Amino acid sequence: KDKKVICNKFVQTSAVTCLAWPSQGPIVIGLADGKIRTAHTKNNKASTMYSTDSFTVAIAVNSAGTGFLSGHLDGSIVRFYVAEDSNAYPQGKVMIHGNPPYALSWTHNHIVVAGCDKKVVFYSQEGNMFQQFDYFRDKNEKEFTVSISSPAGQAVCIGSFNRIRIYAWNNHKNLWEEKIAKEMPNVYTITALDWKCDGSRIVSGSLCGGVELFESVLRRSVWKNKFEITYVGSSQVLVKPLMKRARGVILKSIYGHDIEDVRIMGGDNYIIARTPETMLLGDMNKNLLSEIPWMNSGGNEKFYFESNNVCMVFNAGELNLVEYGKNELIGSVRTEFMNPHLISVRINERRQKGVENNKKLAYLLDLKTIALEDLVFGYSLGQITHDSKIDWLELNETGQRLLFRDKRSRLNLVDIETMYKTSILNFCTFVQWVPGSDVVVAQSRDQMGVWYNIDSPERVTLFPIKGDVVEVLREDGKTEVIVQEGHHQLSYQLDEGLIEFGTALDDGDFNRAITYLESLEMS
Repeated sequence: KDKKVICNKFVQTSAVTCLAWPSQGPIVIGLADGKIRTAHTKNNKASTMYSTDSFTVAIAVNSAGTGFLSGHLDGSIVRFYVAEDSNAYPQGKVMIHGNPPYALSWTHNHIVVAGCDKKVVFYSQEGNMFQQFDYFRDKNEKEFTVSISSPAGQAVCIGSFNRIRIYAWNNHKNLWEEKIAKEMPNVYTITALDWKCDGSRIVSGSLCGGVELFESVLRRSVWKNKFEITYVGSSQVLVKPLMKRARGVILKSIYGHDIEDVRIMGGDNYIIARTPETMLLGDMNKNLLSEIPWMNSGGNEKFYFESNNVCMVFNAGELNLVEYGKNELIGSVRTEFMNPHLISVRINERRQKGVENNKKLAYLLDLKTIALEDLVFGYSLGQITHDSKIDWLELNETGQRLLFRDKRSRLNLVDIETMYKTSILNFCTFVQWVPGSDVVVAQSRDQMGVWYNIDSPERVTLFPIKGDVVEVLREDGKTEVIVQEGHHQLSYQLDEGLIEFGTALDDGDFNRAITYLESLEMS
């Protein structure tokens, strides 16, 4: 068994009556003397955030984990933030409730308060009454003691005597609805409630020491016998692989919209979901999720996942670019040529000295014209016209060079800064940038060319080959070109020193250059 040790200890001057740990901040502690204190685990220090003259009865954290509410014996409710929040409301006293707010929650759009008067009241964020459920005449109901909001902030559970009442937000009616209560005979007073961060389970504690665990699932479905899709709320879905032991993803609408359709695409590595007003996209391997405004277009969009950090969404002649993890479009252009080989996007793929944010796009305006866009500042870098139809193009990882091939199998190189175009190879049947570098590998008939320094395209290293180059692999400190000769595959190893050391110097990444030199054996 793992040995448990106390890693932090925070001594308080008064009895601790409640506490919470926001995901974006320190531990928040409520004391009997009315003080609200924070405890920082990194430096083992505690400090007072604010003081009141009234006993602290409850603390509730918002769904973003950036702020909290404290409820006090005199009915006052105070709001405070422990981290930056773009949607923050004013701090300070929000309202005074009619009785002590022992059951207190902060949902995505309301503050929920209940107590000994057997009323459940929903207030607006400004402290105005929005909705009320009154159980004063219900002889079977006792005072409310504890409350918890779902991680998405669209459901609330409130505990009392032998019972947990459940309320859910209805997006269509814009009001709270009471669901079937969970009756728990002989449990007695519910004293504690908590909700698992993915929304799938609720745990309750009772006065007599009982602990109960419940599932919180609206519905389940299985996607092609590969993924289990679990709706734990109208705006929150868990997606978990069935065959792998990999962790799933939590798909949640940041706007609180109902998630209607979930699909797994792109070799089971990417996820697409829709709400009435938005679209959710994500890279499941990197756990990077995005939600962008998107009106229903009949489901005619086409999705392309060839780029590492960005999803290309093509709809009605318009190309939209979504960077995984960002909740807005980084670019949108008109083009009729929606082919991954005719579009190249580079999003901060290789860091360079002095360049913080580097996002470039190259695409076809027509069959003989390439347009270049800077996606950071949203302006055109220029256009490249050619005398023949273009059938392939690709930017290098820094977006400073562009390779393109035309229908006559001529390979051309463009310097983006000067827009200078150079033809570097005829009869080109294969071309690829070596991953993590500006080295180019290309094939012309029975020769393979390698440009270790693309700034000098006339300096090319040639290898005679008999088959066809199929790919370039770079891993475990070596770079290999795979050639298919009949039924056999051969590999040609490139000079890793020229690739790694040269790229590090070009990028101004001297730490990378030193690391490579230190890895070499002494001679």
